[in-house]
Amino acid sequence: QELVKLIKSGKVPDKDYLIVDVRDDDWKGGNIKGSRNHPSQRFLLEVDDLIERTKDVPITIFHCALSQERGPKAARIYEETRNALHDTDHTVYVLQGGFVQFGQSYKDDPELVENWREIIW
Repeated sequence: QELVKLIKSGKVPDKDYLIVDVRDDDWKGGNIKGSRNHPSQRFLLEVDDLIERTKDVPITIFHCALSQERGPKAARIYEETRNALHDTDHTVYVLQGGFVQFGQSYKDDPELVENWREIIW
């Protein structure tokens, strides 16, 4: 898993990479360590501020629960908006399988998942 390698590489979240979790209420069941929650319901309102605060971060990874709708949509909005505002080298990814797959796979690794609540998943 590329994200696991990135997190465990010693690179710094919010500086070397950014993980954006666009889940809404399901954020409470656990999250990828170092991720930032920007709920999909408010994402359009927050995207400009998010881009401004992270304009020097070269890699951004988006996800939601399954990364089928909310995550990919937010990634597209972020990338299009960022490209319009900043002419910098930047890469946007969507986490395949979303938090459901990542959390189930790595819930016991505190370097990767925090605040895990089994009852929710």
